[in-house]
Amino acid sequence: MKVEKSSNISKCAVELDGAKDVEIRWLISKEDGAENFAMRMFELQLGGHTPLHTHTHEHEVFVIEGQGVFVCEGQENEFSAEYVIFVPGGEEHQFRNTGNSVLRMLCLIPASAV
Repeated sequence: MKVEKSSNISKCAVELDGAKDVEIRWLISKEDGAENFAMRMFELQLGGHTPLHTHTHEHEVFVIEGQGVFVCEGQENEFSAEYVIFVPGGEEHQFRNTGNSVLRMLCLIPASAV
């Protein structure tokens, strides 16, 4: 079991080619005993973005605050707080912060993808 305030969990920079001003907090992972899913919180600063990338696993995203553009297979989709986004495995995608504040979102993936 884990009960913790998210701000008490350390965050680190996402250091992947193509990422800009993105940080991640591993909220729940295998280290916590989670066998099936991992929950991460991403924070994208003004003008920040994840790399344009593809992988085999799906993920589910819930936008906590901010606004941005989700690029999937070349199509741009605007979103803001409280949007949900499903990213199927195998589709090229990217998240961009297009707002005037931090973009904060939860992202869940299969534990096997970690």
